[in-house]
Amino acid sequence: MVKIIGVRFRNVGKIYYFNPKSFQIKQGDHVIVETARGVEYGTVVLGPKEVDEKDVIQPLKDVIRLATPKDDAREESNRKREKEAYQICLKKIRAHELDMKLIDVEYTFDNNKVLFYFTADGRIDFRELVKDLAAIFKTRIELRQIGVRDETKILGGMGICGRPLCCHTYLSEFAPVSIKMAKEQNLSLNPTKISGVCGRLMCCLKNEQETYEYLNKKLPNTGDMVTTPEGIKGEVQSVNVLRQQVKVIVDINDEKEIREYKVDELKFKPRHKKEKMKLTKEELKELEKLEKEN
Repeated sequence: MVKIIGVRFRNVGKIYYFNPKSFQIKQGDHVIVETARGVEYGTVVLGPKEVDEKDVIQPLKDVIRLATPKDDAREESNRKREKEAYQICLKKIRAHELDMKLIDVEYTFDNNKVLFYFTADGRIDFRELVKDLAAIFKTRIELRQIGVRDETKILGGMGICGRPLCCHTYLSEFAPVSIKMAKEQNLSLNPTKISGVCGRLMCCLKNEQETYEYLNKKLPNTGDMVTTPEGIKGEVQSVNVLRQQVKVIVDINDEKEIREYKVDELKFKPRHKKEKMKLTKEELKELEKLEKEN
């Protein structure tokens, strides 16, 4: 077993593990640690705990010290400098007429490097821009191209549910999302209705996927033949996954009726593989493109 703490360097960023050594550290404290990028200032989001060595990427780096008031002031100063650097870089991008969108600027704690995050449709020749920025800031410059999901995570916004975006509030890493998840949850397969602000499949499709997979296994498919408690055979018209109820079309005195039953009351063969999605070629192409981008 090894003792670790979890540290974040940015809001809703990835959690990195460090060795707290003999420091008395608790959740919410600020610490100074050594990273691949150099000395960094981070927030403790996971207090000291012991985990199996196999669960930690070795070598586990040590905490240098608890942040001092001087460190806090420096970090605050860096955040102000980032805003200034953002405006300067915007002007230089316009001056060089580069087809790129600046998203964010980040100073490393020791000011050894300034990172500029941007999006662009293709490759950008920003060599002259880097030279100009290096001459202004007198430090190492890194321009990093990011995707639209990372852009949305940084900028934030409101989802169609009316709440702040998951990626900007609590999702530290993006989970794989597929069209199959939307189909499993009986959602509309209209790309505009299952896409998030970023234009990719909504991350929240992953949230309830396991529950829907479990519940769907207990249900028949639409169109399946089932036997009702009265011994009448009928065709499944629709299913309510969450309520575990099934609407069945039955023949009563040569007239068709729709009756609703609890799934436990029906007899049917085990759930078979679902039929292919019935969509137009244009819809299928749009969905395939959306899934590939994820």
